[in-house]
Amino acid sequence: MTSSNLAIALALLLVAGSAAAGPTSDFVVPETPTTLPAISFTDGAGKQKTLEDYSGRLVLLNIWATWCAPCRKEMPTLDRLEATLGGPDFEVVALSMDRKGPDVVKKFFAETGVTHLALNIDSSAKAMFTLGAPGLPMTLLIDGSGREIGRLIGPAEWDSPEMTEFIRSLIAANREGK
Repeated sequence: MTSSNLAIALALLLVAGSAAAGPTSDFVVPETPTTLPAISFTDGAGKQKTLEDYSGRLVLLNIWATWCAPCRKEMPTLDRLEATLGGPDFEVVALSMDRKGPDVVKKFFAETGVTHLALNIDSSAKAMFTLGAPGLPMTLLIDGSGREIGRLIGPAEWDSPEMTEFIRSLIAANREGK
């Protein structure tokens, strides 16, 4: 299945509504997958990373910050989604925009019991602006070719049964496209 076919499958799932599990109605799907601009960030060990590091995987890229109240509320749901579905075909990439650096994120993870998400940070917040985030949180669904196939502005219950099944179906479609 090509990336275009993955986007079509995603659109069909959304149109099917209650007939198929799907995300919140605020989830925006472009007509065709969108090439994303290059962004870079660092992981918890200080290593530079880009989205190319996740090539071949379906990625749920969540742009967030510890000072963002809706972000704080949704982060445990992202952690549970990663615990349930994370693996060689899918990863939740939680990208913090905290200017105070990784220690504040580590403290937040410890306080909230987040244990399955890797620490990723862009303390310059350049990624947020490069990706066109009007605010936080913003989440992009990225196919195995590194193209955006969906976007959600605002928080979501990422570990709800409907969302989990929706993501699971996209992982399978992305796997077929490899």
